[in-house]
Amino acid sequence: MEVKSRHHLRSDDITTIREAVADHLGVDIDGDTFEFVEFVNANYELVLVDGDPAVFYVDDDEPFLTVRGANGYEPETGVVTVDAGAISFVSDGADVMRPGIVEADPEIRGGDLVVVAEETHGKVLAVGRALVDGDDMVGDSGKVVESIHHVGDELYEFSA
Repeated sequence: MEVKSRHHLRSDDITTIREAVADHLGVDIDGDTFEFVEFVNANYELVLVDGDPAVFYVDDDEPFLTVRGANGYEPETGVVTVDAGAISFVSDGADVMRPGIVEADPEIRGGDLVVVAEETHGKVLAVGRALVDGDDMVGDSGKVVESIHHVGDELYEFSA
């Protein structure tokens, strides 16, 4: 991934990011430095918090935690939990299907960004966009979360 530009964020931009992530996921991001990173030929931008790739913007949408950010800050809301059988698929970037889901936050609405975690240890495997409401995610068939970012992709592997 080729970096196009990189700069420190102003305090009002940091406040906007912190508020958006708190609203979506119920976590408070604290850090001393917030750097905005724009890439050449990528459909997202990244925010480094104390040098760690913690927040990203998808298609100029609101800021949201990356997989590494979500594992560092442990979201309380906006979480879809999958069983052990779904781990390898979700970790490889597959969309999330109903049979693999054991629980979903009922506050999730179709179109929301969500984190996908595994049930045993609660580790986040992916970030995706909900295709249905949270209370309609558990079931027998159908795709319910479209994967956007997952463990091992180039955003996950990015290091400052």
